[in-house]
Amino acid sequence: MNQQQQAQARAKIEGMKAQFEQKRAIATALGQIKQKVGVYSGKGGVGKTTVAVNLAVTLAAEGAKVGLLDVDIDCPNVVRALNISELPLVAEDKRMVPPERFDVKVMSMGFFQENEDEAIIWRGPMVHNAINQFLQSTDWGELDYLIIDLPPGTSDAPLTIMQALDMDGFVVVTTPQQLAMIDAKRSINMIRKLHVNVLGVVENFSGEIFGTGGGEQLAQEMDLNFLGRLEMRTDYRDTSKPTVLNSNTVLNEFQSIVDGMKAGLEAVEVEAD
Repeated sequence: MNQQQQAQARAKIEGMKAQFEQKRAIATALGQIKQKVGVYSGKGGVGKTTVAVNLAVTLAAEGAKVGLLDVDIDCPNVVRALNISELPLVAEDKRMVPPERFDVKVMSMGFFQENEDEAIIWRGPMVHNAINQFLQSTDWGELDYLIIDLPPGTSDAPLTIMQALDMDGFVVVTTPQQLAMIDAKRSINMIRKLHVNVLGVVENFSGEIFGTGGGEQLAQEMDLNFLGRLEMRTDYRDTSKPTVLNSNTVLNEFQSIVDGMKAGLEAVEVEAD
């Protein structure tokens, strides 16, 4: 082996060591979290963040200890969706303590934007580093569930989460249209290639305008659980708080999805045992 090959081998070994140490640090930081669930979609505009927020609030309303991590670095919307005015605090150990809203602990890149109208234009390595910083530096405390709102598509951010975390499963959001279903299939296949569980499919914007049944069809084609459909309702116009706190009809829809998600997590635990 010549000197160049030796240098390349050493660099590769050091990189593997660094990656191992980083993953171990993340596992330690998230050691008090029982279940980590990603909310994911193949394309933008399907209501993924709305689903993630209402899912987290529904779990909290049932008495669970819940955190919500927004890793949509480019377009973080969770802070606005929850109308949070408080910023994270910095503890003595330099870790960030997330603020709470509606009994949900929240961390998002949105807290660190000076102007939410400005675009965050970062390349892949910067996105990767930001997510890892969030994962290592946030003090979530003890949680029953950490809901992770991912950006759409198969880019660096969801890939980083799937590789850095031992995820318990993903909830995939689609709308009834064919194009949304095609993109959702791509996201499901990405999850499966990385050997992570898909807990089920949610159909959003269901009703007369966009149709209905696409999510259920997708679940059947991909051999997945269909967690339920969310009707397109005027209830969502009131943005003063998550819609599950304003509408019993929407709350019932989300409670059904939560029940299906919990059943999926229990099935994953049984398989692991």
